[in-house]
Amino acid sequence: MKLILIFSALFGAALCLETFVGSIFPSLQLDFWLNPSTPALPVDVRIPAHSLQAVKVFLESHGIKYSILIEDLQVVLDREKQDIIASQQLERSSSTFNYGTYHSLASIYQELENLASEYGNVVTKIQIGESYEKRPLYVLKVCTGRGNRPAIWLDAGIHSREWVTQASAMWIARKVTLPVIDFILSRVRLYFKVPCTCVCSACSVNSLLPAPKIASDYGNDPSVTSLLNNLDIFLLPVANPDGYEFTHTTNRMWRKTRSKNSGSLCIGVDPNRNWDAGFGGPGASSNPCSDSYRGPSANSEVEVKSIVNFIKNHGNVVAFLTLHSYSQLLMYPYGYKCTPPADNAELNTIGKAAANSIQSLYGTTYTVGSICTTIYQASGGSIDWSYDYGIKYSFAFELRDTGRYGFLLPASQIIPTAEETWLGLKTIMEYVRDNPY
Repeated sequence: MKLILIFSALFGAALCLETFVGSIFPSLQLDFWLNPSTPALPVDVRIPAHSLQAVKVFLESHGIKYSILIEDLQVVLDREKQDIIASQQLERSSSTFNYGTYHSLASIYQELENLASEYGNVVTKIQIGESYEKRPLYVLKVCTGRGNRPAIWLDAGIHSREWVTQASAMWIARKVTLPVIDFILSRVRLYFKVPCTCVCSACSVNSLLPAPKIASDYGNDPSVTSLLNNLDIFLLPVANPDGYEFTHTTNRMWRKTRSKNSGSLCIGVDPNRNWDAGFGGPGASSNPCSDSYRGPSANSEVEVKSIVNFIKNHGNVVAFLTLHSYSQLLMYPYGYKCTPPADNAELNTIGKAAANSIQSLYGTTYTVGSICTTIYQASGGSIDWSYDYGIKYSFAFELRDTGRYGFLLPASQIIPTAEETWLGLKTIMEYVRDNPY
């Protein structure tokens, strides 16, 4: 990748955003990491080396202040790749999965298999579909009871370059499995190496369980036990596997799916503009070459359609939670319109409580609000669809950071990010548990 510069530009009230985007973006191949929204908010842009001078001239001639966040993106990418290689070598020697590093798709899928195998009586790996390039879409189901119980849906990585979301989802997957096992052990009074018959309706085989882990959340956090007593959790760690694989093999900055577009040489659809919620409206492009291309029709992307079908077939999903990065935002509907949802006050209260929980750990601050009022109109998004479908508790997280590293958050921040995110998620889940509808 050539020399790339990121800047944060503050757009003055007199500057027409349409003029900036329309006159510069097509010819200079800019990659907006944070899109233009309001004159008061910053815009983060990745700039190819050949366009750098032209952009500087434009900004300076219009009196727009800017600062450089990453002067040479390739240096950061090379460091990230070296860290991944070093971690892989360590994992091979120790036969463990390092939750504090970024992983390939194959490594993530193997760890999902390991979790399902290790905790097979309460954790199940389910394939809900496959991607455009025929990669499986794996969901981890965590359950401690029988029947079609109320369920929490949680997905990550729908935008493939947002690596901290997939990594955080894997840490959370491990987080919720440990107290589940201790819950089962405590309920049926099992001891080391005593066979246990699965109590989750999705499982059918006996398994040998390890001794209880004293340091797990079960004894220290009764709320986790209570959550798993009352709710099932469905976790999709990689919602866009084709795109994620492409970020590892070809283009680290890839955002979309990898489907072919009829009549265009440009590949892929923005899967978070493809849902049947104000499809084709503001904030979704009709240009197949755009990173925000909506696709030819709602649910045209098999990855999106697979999630929609799964949730509809389950019939009892009561919360829809999705992880994105970056910006440190916690948002609820709507994005395709600026009209407040019917449950605006309640969703705002829940969001602020979750943001407070996040901040309590490391001081990380989140902005809470509807998508439209917090960032900009964005049509065809997942939580707008889920809310309109009847899933009241629909939230989108934008994880760390606010622009210093953007999509290239250092691996050293994965676990802190996951830890604080889990506190926010848990706050929402507790509210869902206590306030059925």
